[in-house]
Amino acid sequence: MPKNILSDTEVKLIGYTSEKKYPESFRAIRFYDEEDEREFTFLTNAKHISALDVANLYKKRWLVELFFKWLKQHLKIKRFWGTTENAVRIQISVAIITYCLVAIVQHDMQLNRSTYEILQILSISLTDKIPL
Repeated sequence: MPKNILSDTEVKLIGYTSEKKYPESFRAIRFYDEEDEREFTFLTNAKHISALDVANLYKKRWLVELFFKWLKQHLKIKRFWGTTENAVRIQISVAIITYCLVAIVQHDMQLNRSTYEILQILSISLTDKIPL
């Protein structure tokens, strides 16, 4: 067992309702992250992969969650217009390109506002002629 894996145990829900709804067992994996100096416990039904792979997948999943949080906050993506992978990719790409173009304009014009503020101004007054 790798040194960062503190334990890899099998657990089962024992409450009457819980056991009825999910009778299978889970894996409880305790993992120590040296980078963050924190201990994590992961609960999974993935029994076919190693405990270290489970920990790494959860770590990567958290990075994806942070990326989507950044998307929502900075690119103002509240929901996706399409449900296909291609539609989501296009919407994210357009939002990132727009953000980069605004950042370039902000830099070139030496504006004393944050990129976020400029995006807010543009979203409110896209067709108005207001000096930035």
